[in-house]
Amino acid sequence: MKVQVRYFASIREALGPGELIDVPGACTLGALRDRLIERGGAHAQALARSRALRGAIDQVMHSEDALLDEGSEVAFFPLVTGG
Repeated sequence: MKVQVRYFASIREALGPGELIDVPGACTLGALRDRLIERGGAHAQALARSRALRGAIDQVMHSEDALLDEGSEVAFFPLVTGG
């Protein structure tokens, strides 16, 4: 299934505004983060487990065990962002 991933603040600076990702069915927010980290390079640094990040699905904050749906919009951002 496809989900739209958007990045904000310092993550956006490292990875750009976002990307369309293919994920397996029954994928969680945490599993998506891990898949992106596995790419290595900038993804591994920006989304590293040592960094405190928040995730949202369809503009609602969720824990990492939340399931993604086909066409979901996922957002990753640091705990503190400017505005």
